[in-house]
Amino acid sequence: MSVTELYTKYTRVWIPDPEDVWRAAEITRDYQEKEPVLHLKLEDETPLQYPVGPSSNPLPFLRNPDILVGENDLTALSYLHEPAVLHNLKVRFLESNHIYTYCGIVLVAINPYEQLQIYGEEVITAYSGQNMGDMDPHIFAVAEEAYKQMARNERNQSMIVSGESGAGKTVSAKYAMRYFATVGGSSSDANVEEKVLASSPIMEAIGNAKTTRNDNSSRFGKYIQIGFNRRYHIIGANMRTYLLEKSRVVFQAEDERNYHIFYQLCASASLPEFRDLSLTSAEDFTFTSMGENIFIEGVNDAEDFKKTREALTLLGIKDSSQSNIFRVLASILHLGNVEIRSERDGESCHISGDDVHLKHFCRLLGVELQQMEHWLCHRKLATASETYVKNMSSKQSANARDALAKHIYARMFDWIVEHINVVLQASSKQHSFIGVLDIYGFETFDINSFEQFCINYANEKLQQQFNSHVFKLEQEEYMKEQIPWTLIDFYDNQPCIDLIEARLGVLDLLDEECKVPKGTDQNWAQKLYKQHLSSAHFQKPRMSNISFIIVHFADKVEYQCDGFLEKNRDTVYEEQINILKASQFQLVADLFHEKDGVPTSKSSKVNVRSAKTTTKTPNREHRQTVGHQFRSSLHLLMDTLNATTPHYVRCIKPNDYKEAFSFDSSRAVQQLRACGVLETIRISAAGYPSRWTYLDFFSRYRVLLKKSDMMLADKKLVCKNLLETLIKDPDMFQFGKTKIFFRAGQVAYLEKLRADKFRAACIKIQKTVRGWLQRVRYRKIRKAAITLQRYGRGYMARRYADFLRLTRAAIICQKQYRMVRDRRAFLRVRQAVVTIQAFTRGMFTRRIYWEFLLHHKAMIIQKNVRGWIQRTKFRRARVAAIIIQCAYRRVRAKRQLKQLKIEARSAEHLKKLNTGMENKIVQLQRKVDDQSKEFKSQSEQLILLNTSLSSEVNKLQKELQQTRSQQGEGGQLQEELKRLKEELEEASAQRKTLEEEYGTEKWRLQQRVEELERENSLLKSEKEEMNQRILQNAKTAEGGSKAAKMEAGLQKELDLERQRYQNLLKEFSRLEQRCENLKEDLSLTKFQPGHRRNTSNQSSLESDSNYPSISTSEVGDTEDSLQLVEEMGMEKAAMDISVFMKLQKRVRELEQERKRLQANVDKMEELSKRKGPEPRSPASEEETADLAYNNLKRQELETENKKLKNDLNELRKAIAERASQNSPSNEMQDSYHVLLSQLKAANEELDARKEEVLILKTQIVSTAQVLENSDQVDDHNVPEMDNRKEPLDKDKALSSYHGLSESKKLLEAQLQSQARQHRDELEALHTQIELLRNDIEKKQDILNYMSSLSPDAKVEYSVQQEITRLTNDNLDLKELVEKLEKNEKKLKKQLRIYMKKVQELEACQAAMDQGGRIKPELTRQVTVQRKEKDFEGMLEYNKEDESLLLKNLITDMRPNMVSATVPCLPAYILFMCIRHADYINDDQKVESLLTSTINAIKKVLKKSDDFEMTSFWLANTSRLLHCLKQYSGDEAFMTQNTSKQNEHCLKNFDLAEYRQVLSDLSIQIYQQLIKVAEGIIQPMIVSAMLESESIPSLAGVKPMGYRNRSSSMDTDADGHTSYTLEALIRQLGQFHSIMSEHGLDPEIMGQVVRQLFHCINAVTLNNLLLRKDVCSWSTGMQLRYNTSQMEEWLRANNLYQSKAAATLEPIIQAAQLLQVKKKTSQDGEAICSLCSSLTSQQIVKILNLYTPLNEFEERVTVAFIRNIQSRLKDRNDPPQLLVDTKQMFPVLFPYTPSALSLETLHIPASLGLNFLVRV
Repeated sequence: MSVTELYTKYTRVWIPDPEDVWRAAEITRDYQEKEPVLHLKLEDETPLQYPVGPSSNPLPFLRNPDILVGENDLTALSYLHEPAVLHNLKVRFLESNHIYTYCGIVLVAINPYEQLQIYGEEVITAYSGQNMGDMDPHIFAVAEEAYKQMARNERNQSMIVSGESGAGKTVSAKYAMRYFATVGGSSSDANVEEKVLASSPIMEAIGNAKTTRNDNSSRFGKYIQIGFNRRYHIIGANMRTYLLEKSRVVFQAEDERNYHIFYQLCASASLPEFRDLSLTSAEDFTFTSMGENIFIEGVNDAEDFKKTREALTLLGIKDSSQSNIFRVLASILHLGNVEIRSERDGESCHISGDDVHLKHFCRLLGVELQQMEHWLCHRKLATASETYVKNMSSKQSANARDALAKHIYARMFDWIVEHINVVLQASSKQHSFIGVLDIYGFETFDINSFEQFCINYANEKLQQQFNSHVFKLEQEEYMKEQIPWTLIDFYDNQPCIDLIEARLGVLDLLDEECKVPKGTDQNWAQKLYKQHLSSAHFQKPRMSNISFIIVHFADKVEYQCDGFLEKNRDTVYEEQINILKASQFQLVADLFHEKDGVPTSKSSKVNVRSAKTTTKTPNREHRQTVGHQFRSSLHLLMDTLNATTPHYVRCIKPNDYKEAFSFDSSRAVQQLRACGVLETIRISAAGYPSRWTYLDFFSRYRVLLKKSDMMLADKKLVCKNLLETLIKDPDMFQFGKTKIFFRAGQVAYLEKLRADKFRAACIKIQKTVRGWLQRVRYRKIRKAAITLQRYGRGYMARRYADFLRLTRAAIICQKQYRMVRDRRAFLRVRQAVVTIQAFTRGMFTRRIYWEFLLHHKAMIIQKNVRGWIQRTKFRRARVAAIIIQCAYRRVRAKRQLKQLKIEARSAEHLKKLNTGMENKIVQLQRKVDDQSKEFKSQSEQLILLNTSLSSEVNKLQKELQQTRSQQGEGGQLQEELKRLKEELEEASAQRKTLEEEYGTEKWRLQQRVEELERENSLLKSEKEEMNQRILQNAKTAEGGSKAAKMEAGLQKELDLERQRYQNLLKEFSRLEQRCENLKEDLSLTKFQPGHRRNTSNQSSLESDSNYPSISTSEVGDTEDSLQLVEEMGMEKAAMDISVFMKLQKRVRELEQERKRLQANVDKMEELSKRKGPEPRSPASEEETADLAYNNLKRQELETENKKLKNDLNELRKAIAERASQNSPSNEMQDSYHVLLSQLKAANEELDARKEEVLILKTQIVSTAQVLENSDQVDDHNVPEMDNRKEPLDKDKALSSYHGLSESKKLLEAQLQSQARQHRDELEALHTQIELLRNDIEKKQDILNYMSSLSPDAKVEYSVQQEITRLTNDNLDLKELVEKLEKNEKKLKKQLRIYMKKVQELEACQAAMDQGGRIKPELTRQVTVQRKEKDFEGMLEYNKEDESLLLKNLITDMRPNMVSATVPCLPAYILFMCIRHADYINDDQKVESLLTSTINAIKKVLKKSDDFEMTSFWLANTSRLLHCLKQYSGDEAFMTQNTSKQNEHCLKNFDLAEYRQVLSDLSIQIYQQLIKVAEGIIQPMIVSAMLESESIPSLAGVKPMGYRNRSSSMDTDADGHTSYTLEALIRQLGQFHSIMSEHGLDPEIMGQVVRQLFHCINAVTLNNLLLRKDVCSWSTGMQLRYNTSQMEEWLRANNLYQSKAAATLEPIIQAAQLLQVKKKTSQDGEAICSLCSSLTSQQIVKILNLYTPLNEFEERVTVAFIRNIQSRLKDRNDPPQLLVDTKQMFPVLFPYTPSALSLETLHIPASLGLNFLVRV
């Protein structure tokens, strides 16, 4: 493209500026070639004419489009030059607060001078495993790239961190090492990674100091090699140091400090262990007070000293060695305070003998005071012939003292480094390593000395290696893509390096001058001028003869020659060293002894020697100068770096004032030039800096294609055709194998064409839309006019209609008014007439009434007088008649008495004749046939007697009727009796009608109650909705908010407590795993927690009978009350609960009274049936057979009782014998308890049999009495039949009389009892009638009360009444059911105990029993057969089969083996085995089985990381836990059990401790399941949620930088695997189906899904917060669609209530944040209210990362972000930026009992469990 095409109007450019370095401007007029002036406009609208020329002042640099500003990679910029780089870094640093930026292979890190929350564990997790270009720039991304390339290419790596002092080199290196320590943690318990990190505070203490530029400046260079094994775990480390600044020990500039360790010692001098060091404040020592400021703001030296000591301890340095180190360091401080006094001659000096600091120095180092005092002021000179001592001046002595102090510190520094290397040395063979080089950057000061010269020399070497590496990578990229390339010219600084290190170079001349006896810095400077003045990189200053200038790659630096020779020699006198060698302390002596050899560091590919400077004696040892040592170590370092793959981190210092997020452009440009960043840009710009894949290019620029080109399938061909059409110069682009390469500026040109195309499309869209809007507006106006007309006409018509309507209404009103007026007058007249008539007629009627009343009273008086006269006459006649009757009756009675005496004598005779009849009847009973014949004859006689007696009774009845007719009072009594019977019948009829009415009323009320309940449920739902609204409105009040906060706080504390407990379990499992790894060769130790026996004496057969008695009514009341509270709400329940309980009590009393009355009515009905006409029939043959059967039954029961008694006696004897033996075993005691329980049951059975015998005896006796009575009647009638016989004896008659009198008494007693029963029944009926009346009255009162209520109150009152009644009914029914169940349990257990004995007795009697006994035998036989078929749900196995059981059921079990059976089948089988061990009371078997099961499950899960297997055992473990709870016998777990399940409860053992162990195991399996599931879905999350195009053609593509090239991506196989949202949902569905198939509890499945959704949210949000390329509007749309699909999946699987959807809330709000407007203050307020689940840091981070995909989108302004920050400053958000992906929600295992009956369980034969026996 020509210049005229580029420099057109509105094009933005960069022009130089003296203050800001570069300044933005805009061209206001098109530029034509060869014009001398370029017309510009500055950002403040100031016009400017910028002069241009072909050589003096070229055209200004072009600015990049706004869409490219703020890119992560500087190489992604279309125009690559210094102002573009500087502006991009400034925008990212100031506006987005991004401190990291890529520049090709270099990471540019700007020191923010502020602690940022971007280095946490969650950030390390987010960057782990990611490609370098996938995430935002970060030091962790570079570290991950090095770690990944080491593992992928098996090549050693290096990270080179450089920058000037204060740029953050040490911090960056420390974070890199922390990343390696976290990702590549050690594989053993050595904790090498912790020791590597612990070396940092030690090296900072002894090697870092405060300078004017940095508070924690590293005053030495270090290279740390972190060694890895073949599994890429850290196994060791090695540290090499370079050029320690020893001069800082004795001299510090103003506002600087010495090394931190001295100030830390002084700050801790008051500690007891440091009192012997005799230290005080740092201000009191010369070596620490030269800078005049001993403090650093925000630094606590005492706290830092604690950390230093902790690090020394962690590295294995003993307390004694630490104290020796501190003694040496304290001695240096005291040495600095030694006062050297000059003598008068000026050529000698001395030290006072009372010098306290010299004494402390000698004491601390253990050397002789006089010797040290002497040799500090003297030196020894040796010649060829003799040696003599020479005095030194005070200045020379002070220099010697300072040199000694420096030498001691340097030796101490080297000793500590050497010890750290020994501790960090690899214990096994090192496979590869990653080196981290933390070295000083290019430095230039006002006065530059020997240290700056060495530093800049090292940076020259590093820059040369950097340039060659960048050039190499660039050429490799071109060759890989097979595009033609030419050699790119890049800056080669080899001449400058040769100037320094070549033969006769600067260092050689310096060493040569040091060897000269009287060499000086001036002589050395003259030699430099003479030798190198002709070199292009060497210059002589104009105004100085003792300095020189070297032109480095970064800048010219002027070095002052003063001190070069002294620092290069590093002279220490031999005498002083010899004194230190003779120290009493071994550590001090070892510091200065000669080392025989230096150990070499271990490396797999490069044999690297330690770069520690070797200690030398003053003469021979110091021949090797400091410069020579530094050059050797630097060459060794370069060899190491050249043998590795380097990764570069360039640290930039943004300002010299240490202000947070302040950017000084001039200082930044200076450092960018010095560190080689601009050189990287220049090399990239010289080739093809912009690179696009064909697919990305097509996606971005397809808008420039024609429709016909877009239909082509070959995208590569489409891209070629498009570029050949758009860019005419073929050299501006190249087509590679996978990418298109562009020259600088071409992408900007394509973006301009794309923007023009979009602009034209937008104009066309705007035109169309505006026309449509105008047409719509016209239609609206026309429609509005028509509507107005229509409404106006309608209004007029309605007004006229109203007028007509009013006129008609007035006429009607007049008519009605006149009619009412006349009618009222007529009614008044008529009313007056009627009133007069009424009063007149009443007066005449009252007169007639009074006359009639007087006549009636006179008649009543006459009637009473006449009646009294007649009654007096009647009484007199009745008295006379009674007297006559009495006389007559007395005479007749005497006659009857004589006749009765005669009859009595004849009956007694007959009775004696028949005295043997009773014995004969008993004998005849044994002979059935003979007895039947005699009974027939007797029955005939009885019939005759009955007929005669009936005729006599008829006669007596007739006589009685005659006598009653004669007596008047007898009739009245009979009438009274009839009346009473009629009243009784009326009462019974009334009772029946009342019962029928009650039944119909009850049914009707039940129907009404059901309707009311439905209405009540509706009303309750409406009430709850209203309450929710009221509560929502009340939340604004203070009370509601406080309660909600308190509840949330309590819930949070509960979750935290659960989380702590589960984290402890997780840590326990981790430690257990580590223990098992260390003891793989040893057998697993079995966990044997104890278990306890029940303290009760219950046996295995009578456990239920020993439960504590709990009032079921109280339990029912409590449960119903709780249910009522839940249904009605807390407030209403609180108001109605007291009334409710009173009504319950009253209703219960009424119900008891009803039951009692019902029982009385039943008794009366039975009596009425018995009193009915039942003619006594004669005894038949059936009655005789029944009597015989009853006798035989009685005999059978007596024989059974005898046998049972014998058995009981035998049992008692056996019990007594065994109890008398001294057997301490539990089995004897248990058997003794069993026998006692059997004895109790036998006694109960005997009582029941005795009752049966008594019943049979009473039946026999009653039968005999009937027969005897019949015989007596026969005997009584015999004399009347045969009067011809002789009278009987007197005694016989008397005995007969007594018998009759006794029978008479018996009959009288029976009649009296019947009369009493009749009276009781009458009273009961009366009371029942009264109760029913009261009940009816109460119901009437209730109806009256309800009639006075409102409809809503009626409904509520009736429902409440009915609920109360139904509740009481339910309580009574529950109580009855529980009683029946207890009785049933008791009877069943007794039947179990004695079934075998009963069966044996029946077998013995089967041969003897005949006839009537067949029936009961058949019944018992059926029962026995059913018992044999019953299965108790237990499995029996032998102890030796336990290992086989666990092997088949756990170790070799696979989920597909039991897929077609009941879920959790292994858990049920194990529990059935546990039940049998409990049943037989074998505690060892229970303990062994449970412990072995737990260990076997752990072993299986340890070997398997399969989700299906883990889910399978989680389901089975939780089911086994639920079974132990369900069948534990605790009532809390038995509420949902069936009666059969309650029978299967454990009897003997309390397994609560094992339940806790299983609960912990379930939590561990759950955590492992989450870990496995997260490991499966984690690689899918980012691709599915952020990168895949769920909505096609929505995502845009932006230009990518170097980090997205193939060189930084994983090129193994097909590269990065892409997953879609469907794949992620499919995987979640697979997880859900597996868990459902295994029968996992739905609550646990919901918690698993919730945890996985949290992982999805955390990973997605973390990647969103760390990736600028996905923070766009289109990504927000994609993300919102993806989250909605996830929510739909939850609803489809009934998991929406599991709180899983709530975990997606942060990412949903992040998606909404990307989509909403971000411009006005209203938008800011909406964002703050919308993003409640995001922290303020996350909101600001997303806004900073938001990137428009085209220039039509507006960027988020800095002012808007500041506005958001000010709004969010009151939030109490956590400090971390990223979401913790390792957070585990506390898991809850809710109790879910199984409805499965154990006795119905089927075990497949394929499991190989044939040795199990069903019990």
